[in-house]
Amino acid sequence: MSRAVIFVNGHIPDLELVRRLTRPGDTLLAADGGTRHALALGLTPSVVIGDLDSLTDDDRRKLDAAGTEIRRYPRDKNETDFELALHYAVEAGYREILLVAALGDRLDQTLGNLALLTDPSLVGLHVRVDDGVEQVYFARRGTQAQVEGSPGDLVSLIPWGGEVTGVVTDGLRWPLRGETLYPYKTRGISNELLGETASVSLKSGLLLVVHSRIRQS
Repeated sequence: MSRAVIFVNGHIPDLELVRRLTRPGDTLLAADGGTRHALALGLTPSVVIGDLDSLTDDDRRKLDAAGTEIRRYPRDKNETDFELALHYAVEAGYREILLVAALGDRLDQTLGNLALLTDPSLVGLHVRVDDGVEQVYFARRGTQAQVEGSPGDLVSLIPWGGEVTGVVTDGLRWPLRGETLYPYKTRGISNELLGETASVSLKSGLLLVVHSRIRQS
């Protein structure tokens, strides 16, 4: 199955960097206002999901002309448009999901979007937030998370919801060798890639990995 790319209504620092993240064969989805990012890149999502309060009339005309499927929900709902779009991709069976513009100027929305990635239904799937500059995802027990970038890129490891034990890293300037990271300590902040790849594994807990690219290719 192809990869699902979900455009969210957050901030994109550089459209061209996002363009380089997409690839032929991707299934493009948009969470309501995320449609504007896809259209700005000259891309048309196959499905738009949400209450549609952020779509302009011009956006709607372009979607209708392209035959985009519209899944409209009431404005008074218990989920954000992003949550609805993410659930759609999971239920459709996508194993790899790229989330574009899920970070932004509103702290509550950003934290809420990241919290959604802790959903147990995502265990075993490859789900990452990426805006071309920063890549964010969770490392879980039993898997080895891979970081791919350039020497000097920043990598921060942030315990989520409690302590994370048995953290082992390879390829970072300041290695961790079976250590415990605590949510009230900053031990895992601002490490650096030594080469083009690094790995992170852990014994228990949930670890937020934030990869900040210093040089964008």
